[in-house]
Amino acid sequence: MGIRPERSELLMPAGNLQKLKMAVLYGADAVYLGTPDMSLRTKSDFSLEDVVEGIEFAHEHGVRVYLTLNLFSHNKDVPKLKQYVETVRKVQPDGVIIADPGVFQYVKQHAPDLELHISTQANICSWLSVKFWEEQGAKLCVLAREVSFEELTEIREECPDIKLEAFVHGAMCMTYSGRCMLSNFMSERGANQGNCSNSCRWNYKVHMKLKDGTIQDLELNEHTRDMFEFLLEEGIREGELMPIQEDERGSYILNSKDLCLMPKLDDYLRIGVDSLKVEGRNKSQYYVALVARAYRMAIDDYYADPENWDPAPYMEELNTVQGRGYTLAFHEGRLTNHAHNFENTSTLAEWEFAGLIAKVEEDAFIFEVKNRIEAGDVLEFISPKSRETMLLRIYEFEDITKNVTTTVVNAGQKPMVRIPFAWFDQETEELIRQFPEMSVVRKERALTKEQWDRLKFDKEGLKMELGKGSEKRYFEMRDKLVESIEESNQDRKFKTPRIGVEGCCGRGCNGCLIFWNDPQYEKARELMKDKKQGEMLAKNSRGKATDQAVAE
Repeated sequence: MGIRPERSELLMPAGNLQKLKMAVLYGADAVYLGTPDMSLRTKSDFSLEDVVEGIEFAHEHGVRVYLTLNLFSHNKDVPKLKQYVETVRKVQPDGVIIADPGVFQYVKQHAPDLELHISTQANICSWLSVKFWEEQGAKLCVLAREVSFEELTEIREECPDIKLEAFVHGAMCMTYSGRCMLSNFMSERGANQGNCSNSCRWNYKVHMKLKDGTIQDLELNEHTRDMFEFLLEEGIREGELMPIQEDERGSYILNSKDLCLMPKLDDYLRIGVDSLKVEGRNKSQYYVALVARAYRMAIDDYYADPENWDPAPYMEELNTVQGRGYTLAFHEGRLTNHAHNFENTSTLAEWEFAGLIAKVEEDAFIFEVKNRIEAGDVLEFISPKSRETMLLRIYEFEDITKNVTTTVVNAGQKPMVRIPFAWFDQETEELIRQFPEMSVVRKERALTKEQWDRLKFDKEGLKMELGKGSEKRYFEMRDKLVESIEESNQDRKFKTPRIGVEGCCGRGCNGCLIFWNDPQYEKARELMKDKKQGEMLAKNSRGKATDQAVAE
């Protein structure tokens, strides 16, 4: 333990047992996971039993497993540590990710055989901090997202013996390594407990009230926007008036694009970053599979021929995964305006998750539908065994769930469709070899003009960060996107609450201040004491907790 690997590993997230298996299937060298009550991902769907099964599965396939024990412990968490440590020691994970110094010390004393990793929540930004944790017995340090490549290079030089881990892909927080008060303020959901409501990605509009006694708001619209100029003055910068720029659409002023260091991945491989980390334990199976596949191919190709390595083909693959546009984030040391998406907050791609192969029979695939499919759709089968994909256009679907043949299948109740091998032009043995259970299938997505303009604009923004774009073209594309948004803008409402205490589901999320403090959940908190680690209260079809304690 603790020996630096010869090659950088690809570290993928696992939000549940199926995602873990798909990450392994599509090329991860290592996965990280945790139970919702003992890590910073309250939406993680792992019980301790699942953790044990997941570790055994990964080890059978030669893949390492790191457990997230990176909670900031409260007194109520301390009694759980003994059972947690005793359980995980039996299955020997390859590392335990910790942020809290007290938890670090506890595990070090009670499980000296476990390899200890320091979480990104510890905000390691210098070689001085890395050396500190190395002296305490840590074998790996996860560096903060705010560390630039220049700083990372120096850390590698100053700390040659300890393993270093860096984020290369995934969602970015608009604040410092996830330490945000906005989610707590707007929806009482713990931002740093993995329960963030993503308040930074909401649409905000500026309104102004007159001070003449009238109570109506003066909204900035096409009739009033030319009458006023809104200026902001900071307390100690008297006379320095900064304009607030907004139009009638509002703005997503805090909305960060997603991190993607694929264009610079060869730099990270060259200096010997031991673990390349992908964010996303709350993301879909499609995300896990396709991102793992892209980085697996990129890493293997670099080691095969570093001099001729080119990120372009792998970026094409990553562009099939829904996102908010890509940014290099802090790679160059500072963020630019290109790192944020001010016009739109939705995730987007020209491809979408069609479904996955749930079962392989003697003469057919049993296909689990994840998004609506229609007659004439072209399905692209993504093999975890081969770089070649396979296309199949289908004109009718044998829905074995309803025992009908139809031209449209809607996702929802996990419909299963039978796809006979006779429809393919490959031999049955080859189909079975290339597309085992859990293989992913995607299809093209019909986009509006606004969405197409958004994709083009996002790609131009990344080119600007890489020094390859045109500023004139960038602003032309931005103006074109704004026009498209104005033409297609419609009133919309959200299915679930976004603000206030009505957002609590009552299931006992670790980061939910409402559940753990509100008197109405007192009996529910008592019931939680008898639950297994990682187990939450039951819920009904509407997503509300149904345990007797909550009902009362």
